[in-house]
Amino acid sequence: IMQKKRLMGDTKHFCPVSLKENFVLYPGLQEHAAKYKEKIYYFSTSEYRDKFLKNPEEYVAHNEPLQAPPLRVCLLGIHGAGKTTCARQIADKLGIFHIQFEEYLQELILPKTKRKVGPSFDEDQEDDDKIPAELEEFSQPITKTETAKRKQEVNLTDEEEAIKANLMANTELPPEVLDKIVPDWWKKEPFRSTGFILDGFPRTSDEASYLSEQGLCPDVVVYIQVEEDDILNRLFPPRLKKWKDKRHKKKEYKKKLKELKAKKMV
Repeated sequence: IMQKKRLMGDTKHFCPVSLKENFVLYPGLQEHAAKYKEKIYYFSTSEYRDKFLKNPEEYVAHNEPLQAPPLRVCLLGIHGAGKTTCARQIADKLGIFHIQFEEYLQELILPKTKRKVGPSFDEDQEDDDKIPAELEEFSQPITKTETAKRKQEVNLTDEEEAIKANLMANTELPPEVLDKIVPDWWKKEPFRSTGFILDGFPRTSDEASYLSEQGLCPDVVVYIQVEEDDILNRLFPPRLKKWKDKRHKKKEYKKKLKELKAKKMV
């Protein structure tokens, strides 16, 4: 005896409440299924199933088919794997936004820190700051007020401190900080209707759990795996050039400083 074909709801195996309220295609579960007008609907949680049954007409299609959300992609991989290069190409081809997560964090604190922070940006920073300051000290007198301003510490909020600690030492971002950053890409315009490729997030299992708990599901997650030799060949030449440029700049500063000291002694 052939079984009668099961009629699926408008959202098929995705939760209609998640689609309506969060504009996310969240897979439903059989244990949270419900029937409405001879069609089977699956829900991500029992709470969403109960919410649907209270007012089902709010979540089903009427005159037109339900609108599907845009593409949301998470692109992952170790540093130097080529995530950003690939993400830019994909974003241009698909017409979606490219969000580089660490770069976005830098922009949030840049107005106060005045420069990017992190291990790759702090190399030789003390020397780079010290020599120009010595040059300025010899070339023109600095008032006490100016000196005090330079020594004045930047006051960061607790959220900004957490972001800085994450960039400096890879310290875990607390959920309350993520709450003010990540959900907007799913829920607010122009990202909500256009879609995006999120480069470098989630980076840990806790961040992946955060997305799941918030109902923020990417449509695709891509992990780029690269051989260590390929990463070395890609990262070493620009790092070597950067080191040579800094060395040359340091020599020039020292040369000017020596000249200024000689003039002052005369």
